[in-house]
Amino acid sequence: MDNKRFWLGFNLVKGIGAVRMRALISYFDSLEDAWNAPTEQLVEAGLSKKLAESIASMRKSVDFERILAQMEKLNIQALTWDDELYPPRLKEIEQPPPVLFVRGEIIPEDHYAVAIVGTRQITPYGRQITEDLAAFLAGQGVTIVSGLARGVDAVAHSAALRAGGRTVAVLGSGVDKIYPPEHLQMAEKMMKQGAVISDYAIGTPPDASNFPPRNRIISGLSMATVVIEAGETSGALITAEFAAEQGREVFAVPGNILAPQSKGTNKLIQTGAHPLLSPQDLVQALNLTRAGQFKSARRALPADAFEAQLLAALGAEPVHVDAIRNQTGLPIEKVSATLTLMELKGMVRQVGGMNYVAVRESAADYDVGA
Repeated sequence: MDNKRFWLGFNLVKGIGAVRMRALISYFDSLEDAWNAPTEQLVEAGLSKKLAESIASMRKSVDFERILAQMEKLNIQALTWDDELYPPRLKEIEQPPPVLFVRGEIIPEDHYAVAIVGTRQITPYGRQITEDLAAFLAGQGVTIVSGLARGVDAVAHSAALRAGGRTVAVLGSGVDKIYPPEHLQMAEKMMKQGAVISDYAIGTPPDASNFPPRNRIISGLSMATVVIEAGETSGALITAEFAAEQGREVFAVPGNILAPQSKGTNKLIQTGAHPLLSPQDLVQALNLTRAGQFKSARRALPADAFEAQLLAALGAEPVHVDAIRNQTGLPIEKVSATLTLMELKGMVRQVGGMNYVAVRESAADYDVGA
């Protein structure tokens, strides 16, 4: 946690996001060096003088011990780019948040996630579609991601919980400031069947300016974004825009052309979003049958000696399947077959070109004492 406190420190400085964080990491040997650097050196690293002075001011005022004690008290975890548990889909977007605060748990199954968003002024039609879709996807092992807002968001989260599935809420406030307050009980359930997350520091109150930027996280965590109902200026349309920019699929539920809540979704379809006519549209487009296999495999296939060997050969950096074979001495057929099962179980992830990384905190987590 000693190194993580510097991530937390920079996260408190307004104006330090993904771009400037990368610049600091590139320029300095460590984040600790960056945090303690004089303003002149911070300017040399590419920051403005004003921002460098803000860091110097924060350095004098921040109380890391108080922050860490509060996080421990509320069971808040901070995930950074350096953490293997940081959601891989989110890390793929152009500007992933350097720090993600989590209450609950992010697990490998959450790699199969769909965002369901929409208007706060939900209609009976929208409610039925949202409940049916969220429950169906949750039953297939898909994690439901939304923003905990009134209306479509709340219905989606609630339906996923009732179906026994996982759901993740992305807040426009600190994770210790649940908003709206009437959703506190729902959020507490989500911490047991998913997570409540935010890139805003603990103690950050909900503010109108915080919500549009957080929508990039909702879409970034998800394979696809589904807009159920949305007016012409709905924040859900911002989420859909982020999803399209991130190369993720966008679906919209068609509605009555006279209904205000359908003007946004109908416009999305007109401009290229997939019309969602049934949950099967998502299953086919995203190959979501794999999510159910993934969930079953994690439950039914425990690690064995071969898996332990392969995990010992893997870490956070990609390793080619041929290098894995050479390191373990196992036949290529056995390596390939075992890696396939391990990927379904969430123990490894293929990152392209037959290169694999481990998805766990340490190889010991899966050691079966071969």
